[in-house]
Amino acid sequence: MSTMTSNVGVDAGEPTPEKPSKRQRQAGHIADLASAGIKVLLIKIIALGILDALALTAVFILIGQREWLVTAIVVIATGLINWIYLGRRRLPAKYLTPGVIFLLIFQVFVLGYTAYIGFTNYGTGHNGTKDQAVSALMSSALERVEDSPTFAVTVLEQGDTLNLLVTDPDGAVRVGNAETPLHAVDNAQMDGGKAVGLDGYSTLSFQEILAQSDAITALAVPESEDPNDGALRTPDGSSGYLYVSNLEYDEAAGTMTDTRTDTVYTDDGSGAFTAADGEQLMPGWQVVVGADNFVRALTDESIRGPLVYVTIWTFVFALVSVATTFFLGLFLAIVFNDMRMRGRKFYRVLMILPYAFPSFLSALVWAGMMNESFGFINQVLLGGAAVPWLTDPTLAKVSILIVNLWLGFPYMFLVCTGALQSIPEELQEAATVDGAKPWAVFRLIKLPLLLVSLAPLLIASFAFNFNNFNLIYMLTNGGPRDSSAPIPVGHTDILISMVYKVAFTGQTRDYGLASAFTIIIFIVVAIISIISFRKTKALEELN
Repeated sequence: MSTMTSNVGVDAGEPTPEKPSKRQRQAGHIADLASAGIKVLLIKIIALGILDALALTAVFILIGQREWLVTAIVVIATGLINWIYLGRRRLPAKYLTPGVIFLLIFQVFVLGYTAYIGFTNYGTGHNGTKDQAVSALMSSALERVEDSPTFAVTVLEQGDTLNLLVTDPDGAVRVGNAETPLHAVDNAQMDGGKAVGLDGYSTLSFQEILAQSDAITALAVPESEDPNDGALRTPDGSSGYLYVSNLEYDEAAGTMTDTRTDTVYTDDGSGAFTAADGEQLMPGWQVVVGADNFVRALTDESIRGPLVYVTIWTFVFALVSVATTFFLGLFLAIVFNDMRMRGRKFYRVLMILPYAFPSFLSALVWAGMMNESFGFINQVLLGGAAVPWLTDPTLAKVSILIVNLWLGFPYMFLVCTGALQSIPEELQEAATVDGAKPWAVFRLIKLPLLLVSLAPLLIASFAFNFNNFNLIYMLTNGGPRDSSAPIPVGHTDILISMVYKVAFTGQTRDYGLASAFTIIIFIVVAIISIISFRKTKALEELN
């Protein structure tokens, strides 16, 4: 029996199949590509070609800016994408790559860059590099040299950049702009001994010079790479004069000296030239200051005071908002989940209407209704009363909670309705048969089962309200303003709106401090979320 089985399917005369040759494998690969469709292949090649062209352009720009790390990242990422999509295999990577790229760009990069800015002094007066700060300081202190010769000047334009074509008294021709010092050219177009044009540039007419007179008179073209050599300026677009700064820069010593007062300003590492008495020359430049922003946010008394009450109000606002919207939504869900009620679908549609409108638009409508002088609430409902709903510190907080309740309860109503309908009716019937009262059934059976599915949503709602910028900004703009605070902050500001004001409003904008606040908020919300999710694991035992 075993002998017969072993001989089944065996033919001594049948030839052994040969392995395909290399040429056959290549032909099979081409056939596979063709079977996928020539259109798909063309789309892939065109898409990769566009990507490579953009990457190559970015590489040239980055090399010009000496951004070596970013250049390496672009090259490696582009090569990796081509390797993934030009290969036959790696199918999972082809689907994951777009999502990973967007994750890195819009999440990881943003978070990392924000963290980096939090460790710098980036802000008003500290926006650029040291070289840019030196150039700006020297230009701001320029004074005309009394015995300066007169230079024949022609104003040129290249793109959006103004240039000065200068003819020296000895006949030499030079060209430059605010960023590029004057340098000699030998292909200028001459007219009566004066250079009037240059290949690659457009010469401005008299009318064009008049139209841009402010920009032209403010233009200062450096004489050389050394800022102490001064700059050339023109008051009328036809004649230029030498201007020398009353600040003298010593690059080796890292000092800036005011020649009028002999005051020496030193680069002490703070991102600005600083005198012995603490006076600083502005603008400065961006430098890494370590944890100074975080220390200042937590220890500086003038900042810590507003930070404390804003943080307290942020927690109160988030907690009260979650609690009120949840319990109102749950109450309405229980009411409209009663099978004996007629027209339940119509009532449910009415309940979710606030959720259907954009929140920022609803906030603006409520701001108009709560206006103290002509708002609908004061003029119609309260008979012409002058209740300061949005201008009194306490009432403004109450108003925000009321509006947020209006905006938030429909969401809780929807999720609570769905959760209630997912609870088996047998549990309630069994409890009723055992003599349990309706309140006991709700408290001991329904509510714990609801929290199993709703606890993560409540945590997410807390995180959302913790950073609910739209409502605060649209309704009160954080007001009323706290005039005693050194930073632009109001009584209804939450942390995220305070960060926005520190970064983008006021005469001084401190992006470094705002980024430090952002990192602190992120850490706080992350800790609360982690603790909350761990606590909610105990609810899973109910299932």
